[in-house]
Amino acid sequence: MPPRFAYWTIIAGGLPTSFRAAERDELLPTFKRIHDKHPDAEMKYFARGRLWSSPEEARQATEAARRRRPPARGREWRPGGEHRDPRQRFKDAKQTRNLERRRQRFERRGEGKKGKPPGGRSR
Repeated sequence: MPPRFAYWTIIAGGLPTSFRAAERDELLPTFKRIHDKHPDAEMKYFARGRLWSSPEEARQATEAARRRRPPARGREWRPGGEHRDPRQRFKDAKQTRNLERRRQRFERRGEGKKGKPPGGRSR
């Protein structure tokens, strides 16, 4: 069975016990027995590495953290001061060169159809 990362647990004497359950109601009988011997015992909800008093409190903290999070970076973001790709000028030059070659090939292909078939041979 995989480990649970969100569960109810009993804290007695400031330390967690080994009693855990997904639902609070499952721990209540055990909690009452422990509470008789340890009056400072309390039941807490564990999620995301912290103890909470309730699942609602954990959920509210998660939502608040999401609201505080800065917006995601776009595809154009780069580390450093300028936040742009330093190789972009080379990529643009290559793209321009390739477009020029395609244009020339297209023109040559069009010339070949007017006179003789491409390849220089006649059928």
